[in-house]
Amino acid sequence: MIAYAARRAGGGIVVLFVVALLIFGLFESLDSDAATVILSRAGGGDPTPEQLATLRAQLGLDRPAPVRFAEWLAGFVHGDFGDSLISGRPVAEVLLGRVGNSVALAAVTAALLIPIALALGLLAGARPGTRTDRLISVGSLAVESMPSFVFGVLLVATVSLSLRLLPAVSLLPTGASVWSRPEILVLPVICLLLGLLPHPVRMVRAQTTEVMASPYVQTLRLNGIGGPRLMLRHVAPNALSASIHPLAGSVVGLIGGVAVVETLFAFPGLSQELLRAIEARDFPFVQSAAVLLAGVGIGVYLLADLLTLLVSPRARHAAMGGRV
Repeated sequence: MIAYAARRAGGGIVVLFVVALLIFGLFESLDSDAATVILSRAGGGDPTPEQLATLRAQLGLDRPAPVRFAEWLAGFVHGDFGDSLISGRPVAEVLLGRVGNSVALAAVTAALLIPIALALGLLAGARPGTRTDRLISVGSLAVESMPSFVFGVLLVATVSLSLRLLPAVSLLPTGASVWSRPEILVLPVICLLLGLLPHPVRMVRAQTTEVMASPYVQTLRLNGIGGPRLMLRHVAPNALSASIHPLAGSVVGLIGGVAVVETLFAFPGLSQELLRAIEARDFPFVQSAAVLLAGVGIGVYLLADLLTLLVSPRARHAAMGGRV
């Protein structure tokens, strides 16, 4: 298993390098850079070529693109994310000031997402075709067909503006933790759950239905094993082992979902800072943040692979044989 994990980790590093190259290439294709943005904001008009050349030299943007990429990559590997081209502050310092709130939002959502998806999927798949199964399946499909930002707007309009139960925007004093006002997490978490729950619920339901129809479970029933004992000791573990990757996909989906929700609710997380950095052409910040977010996604999938190996003898045998 260690060799398998090492191979997958090596593949993940290659993916991160490709992501870094893509982000760098996209930045290089833009029609302006940080020097243009800074001078335009300062002067209120188009900067002169002399001004651009001077500032680009100060920011190091006048060097060849491969040199700048290699310098950023060398620093990133050693834990130095560089300095923001706009504020001059270390990128790591800016990230730490924002990422904590985003992590809190994602962690609360994931802590609710996984058990709810498992519970609803198992409940629907345990008795396929029943009213409960139809209700959960139709409800999941209906919710999945609507974009999550639509739910966010409806939540703001009803819960915040009409009923005045929760704040419509997630305002925090500068430097304050999100846990100082936990109520601002409620609507963003609900919005994320509505957007991410339907797919894993349907996947767990499908796996549960398949396990319930298997000869193994039928034999257990003939031997008098049923009810909670059958579900908890035999059906749930087998359905869970086949549902790990759909659940991991939903957790990774939090990366994109959090960005939408933070923008919608003005949540003081990483997404707002990242959008400002993209607008300002702040390459070191955007590059480092994008690679770190990609690393989180790869790490979640790697963890899902390892969990699958632990709970599934068939997957473990295939991995040890080099076929995975």
